[in-house]
Amino acid sequence: MKRIYRLEEGKKVAGICSGLGDLYSMDANIIRVAVVFLCVATGIAPTVIAYLAAWYLLPLETTSPKKAEEKK
Repeated sequence: MKRIYRLEEGKKVAGICSGLGDLYSMDANIIRVAVVFLCVATGIAPTVIAYLAAWYLLPLETTSPKKAEEKK
């Protein structure tokens, strides 16, 4: 099962989009654009609350766990 995490490597604000991009092998910029679109589409507050909650709840990884496994 995949574990969601924030990624310090390549982060802009909290590392949430960077972590999701790494987890799903996507460019983090695509996820950032999707988050901005979602924010505008839902009226800003729900997305901001969810982002702040994720910032508080998700663990911070300094490097990608995928890259760490490849080195072993």
